Amino acid sequence: MKQQILHLDLDTFFVSCERLIDSSLKFRPILVGGTGDRGVVAACSYETRKFGVHSGISMKVARRLCPEAVVIRGNAGTYTKYSKTVTEIIKNRVPVFEKASVDEFYADLSGMDKFFGSYKFASELRQTIIRETGLPISFGLSANKVVSKIATGEAKPNNQMRIDHGFEKPFLAPLSIRKIPSVGDKTYQVLRNLGIDKVKVVQEMPLEMMVSVLGENGRTIWRRALGIDNSPIIPYYERKSISTERTFGKDTIDMIKLRTTIFAMAENLAFQLRRGDKLTSCIAVKIRYSDFNTYTKQVKVPYTSADHVIIPKVLELFDKLYERRLLIRLVGVRFSSLVSGNYQINLFDDTEEMLRLYGAMDRIRNRFGEHSLQRAAAIGAGSIGRFTNPFNGEPPILLAHRNQ
Repeated sequence: MKQQILHLDLDTFFVSCERLIDSSLKFRPILVGGTGDRGVVAACSYETRKFGVHSGISMKVARRLCPEAVVIRGNAGTYTKYSKTVTEIIKNRVPVFEKASVDEFYADLSGMDKFFGSYKFASELRQTIIRETGLPISFGLSANKVVSKIATGEAKPNNQMRIDHGFEKPFLAPLSIRKIPSVGDKTYQVLRNLGIDKVKVVQEMPLEMMVSVLGENGRTIWRRALGIDNSPIIPYYERKSISTERTFGKDTIDMIKLRTTIFAMAENLAFQLRRGDKLTSCIAVKIRYSDFNTYTKQVKVPYTSADHVIIPKVLELFDKLYERRLLIRLVGVRFSSLVSGNYQINLFDDTEEMLRLYGAMDRIRNRFGEHSLQRAAAIGAGSIGRFTNPFNGEPPILLAHRNQ
């Protein structure tokens, strides 16, 4: 049985949602993201791209490049709602699918040719999503995830493309090497310095040469250039979660100790989300009192992995939950309704400095260990009397780097 992998991608998702809400925005250049000069572009319409605008650049630069653009702060809650609507449509029609991000999906349609026809099924699914949500969406269909994703990019905007078995290599050959997933700016520059611009050149190169220049990443790029990819569909489950708990050696009512512990738990779990390219939309806090009665509160939030969004919510839940004023035996934090996705959903409130800060913090943690870098407010977890109360107002950005 030949494998048939479908890749679906909602076109300029945040922009499309804004146009559903306000039809006057149709065909106008739009920037979605932080509205201040230090803000970052989370999404932009196709009309802005001819001016050199793309997601991730500073809003100040984007507005200078395209002064006619309408700037919208964005509402993560709105985008989360539309994402869940599309997810439900796919879940009701496809037996196994992967939610790669808030606006991107994979589905295994292998075997459907015998009954419906994979391409016909994919076309009808796309039309159903468009009809029921009003959102434009594109798809690529091929033998594997990489080729399907590239085909979706070539099909956009609001279109579809099928690459038949055996035609992967000629389809990829004329494309820019930048179209290959895992070719970032630095890798692209290395390849350009070697005179490599098109996928066809990589297809004709010996594997050993690619490995000698780029290491194992060279092997991956070489295989993908040939249309070879064996990565599996990771089934989407609604109830995925991560959590952590701490049982105190001695029951306590020390508020500084309790809040410091909760703070540190939230900070560490948020890092785990980012390290695993995950986002959460449900945050929960648990308390077990000395009489073993256990209570939990949770709150729904727009998809996020950001400390400055998550930590205040965790502390707020703890404050609402701690009502009995008894000694506490255990505290816990849990993030659920996880989906795969990167940090983009949080860009509406962030500055370039904030994004660089998160990147620097996570690089240090990945290199030296997850506890090597913490906000000052979290370092006292498990220690009593280390701080005066550090939790007034927003969680502080003051950092401390522990020596290894």
